Amino acid sequence: MNTPSAPIVVVDDDPEICELLADYLGRHGYSARIAENAQALYRLLEKEIPALVILDLMMPGEDGFAVCQHLRKQSDLPIIMLTASDDQTDRILGLEFGADDYLCKPFDPRELLARVKAVLRRCQPRDANLIPHKARVLAFGDWRLDRVSRELMGHDGERLPLSGADFQLLQVFLDRPEQVLSREDLYQLTRGRPAPPLDRSMDVHVCRLRQRLGEDAQHSQLIRTVRGAGYVLAAQVEALA
Repeated sequence: MNTPSAPIVVVDDDPEICELLADYLGRHGYSARIAENAQALYRLLEKEIPALVILDLMMPGEDGFAVCQHLRKQSDLPIIMLTASDDQTDRILGLEFGADDYLCKPFDPRELLARVKAVLRRCQPRDANLIPHKARVLAFGDWRLDRVSRELMGHDGERLPLSGADFQLLQVFLDRPEQVLSREDLYQLTRGRPAPPLDRSMDVHVCRLRQRLGEDAQHSQLIRTVRGAGYVLAAQVEALA
């Protein structure tokens, strides 16, 4: 089993859930740390950098949204958010604040494990031979993407921060310029699992990314619709730094 040397941190104010998840992850080859709240997580991060954080949304004091925002200001650390709420708005907010994935309680530990593997796989260092993807800054069209700060930069110097979900989707396109990607491809590449039947959420996500790039669906020059096939980034990608 190919598992990260750095631990996975479980952040939840329910000690039983923490112990269960830490034990389950341990039985599948992952080392795990437990933090009962935001402050315990921050103290842990002063000592070591984990491979991934499993973060409960509803915690006393600083909640999961605030923790996610705090982490995103400082790092690209992968985050899977957990919540007992099935409110779709919470899920959207979690992704907007920078979470890499989102799972509702109660859940099957096997599904959480599958999502952990998928997120870690997406965040693995890329092949050293792929020079554009080693770069911190990539240029495409009239834009530049800073992959460390997760910011888009236009010719006017304005810096536009991206949510975790928008950043992942844009990276998928930048990794595969001028390649047609179906909705199913995009879903699998950004979320690490097949798209549900009849799911159209990826169309909404692409539309939102186009808006970030100052375009609309009818006149998009960068992310073009290929009728009956999917979408394509119609631009060359250049590594700048």
